[in-house]
Amino acid sequence: MALADSARGLPNGGGVSPAAGSGAAGSGAAAAAGGWSSFPEIVELNVGGQVYVTRRCTVVSVRDSLLWRMFSQQQPSELPRDSKGRFFLDRDGFLFRYILDYLRDLQLVLPEHFPERSRLQREAEYFQLPDLARRLAQARAAAARPAALHRDGSLCAEEPPPPLLGYLEAEPLEGGGAGAAASAPSPTASRSPSGGPLLTPSQSLDGAGGRRSGYITIGYRGSYTIGREAQADAKFRRVARITVCGKTALAKEVFGETLNESRDPDRPPERYTARYYLKFNFLEQAFDRLSEAGFRMAACSSTGTCAFAPEQGGPADDKIWTSYTEYVFCRD
Repeated sequence: MALADSARGLPNGGGVSPAAGSGAAGSGAAAAAGGWSSFPEIVELNVGGQVYVTRRCTVVSVRDSLLWRMFSQQQPSELPRDSKGRFFLDRDGFLFRYILDYLRDLQLVLPEHFPERSRLQREAEYFQLPDLARRLAQARAAAARPAALHRDGSLCAEEPPPPLLGYLEAEPLEGGGAGAAASAPSPTASRSPSGGPLLTPSQSLDGAGGRRSGYITIGYRGSYTIGREAQADAKFRRVARITVCGKTALAKEVFGETLNESRDPDRPPERYTARYYLKFNFLEQAFDRLSEAGFRMAACSSTGTCAFAPEQGGPADDKIWTSYTEYVFCRD
């Protein structure tokens, strides 16, 4: 899945500085012309609004990659910059941290319950890192094989299906004898009358992607001030945080690295929590992630309170309003 065009995605159409030729001779010419040395040893990158500071030797560590071409085959003046002079890349700023980690030591280490392997693979292809893209493709294929086996109805009777979390204990079959004992399912592989695995309601699998059903509640708290007789414009205050309530495994699946677990670390995947919150303050961003994961909004409720706040520095009749809203999402 490597990109066919080796200059694809380069700023200015992949243009090369006049001093840069092709092959080793071109690289030597670029170095001799000062193209390489004109970059600072420490470079600042603005990737989709996220700022990264790293060494130039890190971004050029993989030869023929997009970053290698940008920072060794072009001049600094040819690369786009933001308003503060940082080199700008219009890509996913959160996923770039894994690209940068790979460039440091050529190792791929992802957190547990990482739900964005396909998107990270797309980023690896864009940055022209074929080895990283290949590893991610292999990891996705390995993760998809067990789910495919569970959905396959052609499994041999002599070969029991792999155990799934949530199977209920099997009840003994009617009748005794050696035949009944030989055909009795194991305690971890009881089956429903239709022949499929018997799961508890909160652990049932849907027919499309092998995902478990469940609920996630998003809590949103904010405040704003309205002036005398509501004549002045409302002054909105910063939202404290967006909280996440639900099963730990589902929350990590949907929000990944944007989930702050500091208030409830090391929570088992099948336990519930109401202490997680998100690292961003945009409800729409949370809704997008839930929608991409197959959740739909089932209900919402809101409460608000009002109090006089002369101590805030305004007139005595200025009021501060606080509101709290919960959105309940479910996946069948």
